[in-house]
Amino acid sequence: MLTVIGAGFPRTGTSSMKAALERLGFGPCHHMFDVGSDRDRALRWAPLADRDVVPDWDAVFEGFRSAVDWPASFFWRELAAAYPEAKVVLTVRDPSAWFASMRTLIANGPARLQAERLAPEMAGLVQNMQTTRPLLERMIREGLGSDRPFGEVPDEKDSIAAFERHAATVKESLPPERLLVFDVREGWEPLCRFLGVHVPAGEPFPHLNDSKVMQQSIDRLMQGENIGLPFHPTA
Repeated sequence: MLTVIGAGFPRTGTSSMKAALERLGFGPCHHMFDVGSDRDRALRWAPLADRDVVPDWDAVFEGFRSAVDWPASFFWRELAAAYPEAKVVLTVRDPSAWFASMRTLIANGPARLQAERLAPEMAGLVQNMQTTRPLLERMIREGLGSDRPFGEVPDEKDSIAAFERHAATVKESLPPERLLVFDVREGWEPLCRFLGVHVPAGEPFPHLNDSKVMQQSIDRLMQGENIGLPFHPTA
């Protein structure tokens, strides 16, 4: 059962949030990483490409106590209704910086995966991406308002408008006591205060998955190293 629901778009510090929530005892935390690396998980999500499917959220999130990033955050409204006791964290960042990060990610993630030959060890990743591709396309289409082919960078103006519209909708839809609007640069204090837990003594807040690390991860993946999925199309 989910106790914390991330409502923020990808590339708003969701990898850092995953690490932070797990450190605070709200793990395991579901992230797009788990969809890309787990065949069973990809198959659980794939039917949600169809808007008419009514998911069994307990089955989708079996084994997890929290969730961030797409695909979970795309369904933030449904999850908030399914888990009325769960708290919601809307991760935010400067919209222009967010789009720049998305643009870099798409150009160096999906585009390279389609254009270059992956090592045999990465066959499972490719298979999972293909399995969830219709869902990813739905999220990009409905979340960003883009009908461009998978792997192409969406329009900047439209994407930023969608980003800002999403944040406004989340803020308007949930009571203040249930929602934290959070920039990961704020560190432990606001997050811990919201969740009612102590700040980890002497530990810096995890700041993960910056552009340099992402690029290095992609390069290593192309060389056949099994490194996990810190570069997935929505990470």
